[in-house]
Amino acid sequence: MGKKRIIIKADATSDSAGQAEGSVSKKASKKQVINGIAHISVSYNNTIVAISDTKGEIIAWSSAGSIGFKGTKKSTPYAANLVAKDCVEKAKKFNLMNIKVIVKGIGPGRESAIRGLAGSGLNLTGLQDATPVAHNGVRRKKPRRV
Repeated sequence: MGKKRIIIKADATSDSAGQAEGSVSKKASKKQVINGIAHISVSYNNTIVAISDTKGEIIAWSSAGSIGFKGTKKSTPYAANLVAKDCVEKAKKFNLMNIKVIVKGIGPGRESAIRGLAGSGLNLTGLQDATPVAHNGVRRKKPRRV
């Protein structure tokens, strides 16, 4: 009916190996990140802020929905400001000091998310716009034959 389960009693050596693996993950969570990159994704429906280290590994993220805003309130500038402040508070555990900001998308919370990061006490080292731009568009409709 179900899977057969074989129980093998573990040695003392395997227990110590399991503890060593656990301690490695604890050390990884206490890493120091001085310089970071804030990726702000703004749409007409939501605002998402993710802070990563210089390698691109995410250390903290937040969105308007995760804070508790629902529906049309997620797309407001006030929600975007709170999202940025919440994400910085999560990232301060890693001793974050300097931050570069990359903004992607268009929406009402675009400016206020940047202001929320700037007002949090971090040093802004750069501001970049990475909004995707269409270069050609869609294919034209074929001519109608009558």
